[in-house]
Amino acid sequence: MNCNKSAAHGNKGFISTLLLCVVTLAVVALLGVAGYIFFLMAKLPRIDRLADYKPPIVSQVFGDDGSLVGEFYLERRIVVPVNKMPRKLIQAFVAAEDSNFYSHKGIDYFGIVRAAIKNVISMRKKEGASTITQQVTKSMLLTPEKKFSRKIKEAILATRMEEKLSKDEILYLYLNQIYLGGGSYGVQAASETYFGKNVDQLNLAEMAMMAGLPKAPNTYSPIKHMDRARERQAYVLDRMVKEGYITPAEAEHAQKTPIEIKPMKKVNSEQSAFFLEHLRIQLEQKYGEDQLYKGGLKIYTTMNAEMQKAAYESLRKGLKEVDKRQGFRGPQKYLSDAEVEAYCSKVEDGIDSAVLRTGDTYQGVVVGFNLQKGDVIVRVGDRKGVLARKNMSWAGKIGMINHYGKPDKGVKSLTLGSVIEVSVVSPEVAKEGAQFSLDQTPDVQAALVSIDPRTGGVKAMVGGYDFRKSQFNRAMQAKRNAGSAFKPIIYAAALDKGFTPATVIEDAEVEYPDGAGGTWKPKNYDNTFRGPVTMREALTYSINIVSVKIMEQIGAQYAADYAKKLGFVSPIPANLALALGAASVSPFELTAAYTVFANKGLLTQQNFITKVADADGTVLQEIPPSVPVPVISPETAYVITNLMQSVVASGTGHRASLIGRPVAGKTGTTNDSKDAWFIGYIPQLVTGVWVGYDQERSLGSGGSGGQAAAPIWGDFMQKAVAQLPPEDFEAPENVTFVLINPRTGKLANESTPGAVMECFIKGTEPSSYD
Repeated sequence: MNCNKSAAHGNKGFISTLLLCVVTLAVVALLGVAGYIFFLMAKLPRIDRLADYKPPIVSQVFGDDGSLVGEFYLERRIVVPVNKMPRKLIQAFVAAEDSNFYSHKGIDYFGIVRAAIKNVISMRKKEGASTITQQVTKSMLLTPEKKFSRKIKEAILATRMEEKLSKDEILYLYLNQIYLGGGSYGVQAASETYFGKNVDQLNLAEMAMMAGLPKAPNTYSPIKHMDRARERQAYVLDRMVKEGYITPAEAEHAQKTPIEIKPMKKVNSEQSAFFLEHLRIQLEQKYGEDQLYKGGLKIYTTMNAEMQKAAYESLRKGLKEVDKRQGFRGPQKYLSDAEVEAYCSKVEDGIDSAVLRTGDTYQGVVVGFNLQKGDVIVRVGDRKGVLARKNMSWAGKIGMINHYGKPDKGVKSLTLGSVIEVSVVSPEVAKEGAQFSLDQTPDVQAALVSIDPRTGGVKAMVGGYDFRKSQFNRAMQAKRNAGSAFKPIIYAAALDKGFTPATVIEDAEVEYPDGAGGTWKPKNYDNTFRGPVTMREALTYSINIVSVKIMEQIGAQYAADYAKKLGFVSPIPANLALALGAASVSPFELTAAYTVFANKGLLTQQNFITKVADADGTVLQEIPPSVPVPVISPETAYVITNLMQSVVASGTGHRASLIGRPVAGKTGTTNDSKDAWFIGYIPQLVTGVWVGYDQERSLGSGGSGGQAAAPIWGDFMQKAVAQLPPEDFEAPENVTFVLINPRTGKLANESTPGAVMECFIKGTEPSSYD
């Protein structure tokens, strides 16, 4: 009996000890957890700063007519107040993402239990339980690390946020912050990206589709996967019905509503990339990265959107023509049969539209031939189409080899697996699929600059064929020999030294010491000599020897100093070769110099930006119109302009005459056709075009300024002048016209054979007859 009592007493002592240990451990654990939580709480970011939080927003760039032409951002976000959002849009997001949003205090405990049960039943993570409030804390206050500690922080911050902010304030942050695919952050940017509308213009079908995106924006993208987007839309509508936000009839109507994917016209596109990059460099230096990319600056520029588009299109079209004259370079590479699928999948991932766009160029893979017709079957991403023989005629005779692998002879042959570039003639033709034409990215480069000579405003600038492949801005940064495009500057200097358009100079062989014990013999482009010619004829036909003789008479140093008056900042060498354009200048500099001729002798400082304001509209910088500075006389400017009108009317620049209004301009071609230029103008607009290879080499056949650069200029100016009224070059009162004999440069009467009217600055006209 005593033994039993003793055993019972011993058991009670053991249990008491065990309970004490368990309680102690529980208290220690609880204190540890509490301490850990207090430790985390001490390091948490403050919630109250969210009350004044301004999400990073897009800085916008505007053209000369106030239209949006570009954007700078890290995240494309356009902030919209909650009261400007449709109520049903908010309800769609709440129904899909956090149905208890209006009742919970930051954490949805019921939702956590429901999600846990569903996940256990399905044996995988099928449903999450993060509230909208938690999603805001995760994206705006915490790092993206995947740790248990972050979930604790998230819960604490969500609870604090609910205490500090109203539900509408939390929705404001969420609906402006969330990523919705297609590079869009927030509901306004997404509305533009997918439907081309402002958020307050969305219908219920579109709202539901957009509210389905947060779960997996790329998976449910209506641009790429409309079937999946429709499934997700149906889920959102069903949730809205269950939450009482809409009726079943409204949901059914929304599901039947056609969805038109119509992205708002994108800005910051390729056509403006070089112009915008030039702005970015200036703005980043002045305002810093944060303000430029997140601060919502409003940047007003001199760019004319229509001219910029025309410049981009004309330059690319002209370069393709120059490049195709050099012939087809062959496939970019050859794939094996096993490599085709992976390559095409990668191409498909880069296509951002449901159908191929007419006129766009894509990477294609040769997957078959119709040898009877001479057609090639090409696969672009997931689509197939036909490259007909007629659509690759520019490439000459191309062999077709019906097996995989690199051909044994001739890189021009196409084999199965050949990777080529094709442009879309038509996206779909019956069962054959798309119709393609053979294309080729040019190796040759170009630059185009267009300036309003009266204000100095740069209206358009393109610095190369493709900004994505090369950010080198040839318009501003390339320094190339100007060739004969520099001659008008020499001729203008000569006019101020007493020469006239009727001055006669002998076009005959001449040689000069080269300073190294040898001689330099300048040559004409066509290797012929014309004998006595007037200055007008010499400029019209770009006669080199006459230019050198003029330079010899006026002095090389005088000519170099004269050029600097016109705004050149690059070194201008004072030697006789300057007469032939032996000065390395940028296309921008040379075009800007010609503005003096177009603007009656006045030099106006060139500019790109007119005003910068912050997100609240406060003006940070306003650039007043430049004050024109007279650098040459209006009479000299007019006479040199009149001489260059002859270049276009009957000389080397005749391809520029197609714009059908008074034009002055000059071609330029350097040795071995390494550079081709055309700088030309009307009274309201001066445009310069340069064409050449980055690594200097000959442009080959058709590589002169008149053949390679002038057609680009003409194509651009035809579009650019459409918005400008026709104007003629106005002669100053101190300019007179008299009848002369061009063979002698002396006065003539109406009966003199070949007599022409010539312009002179009063007092310089000839005084005697033949």
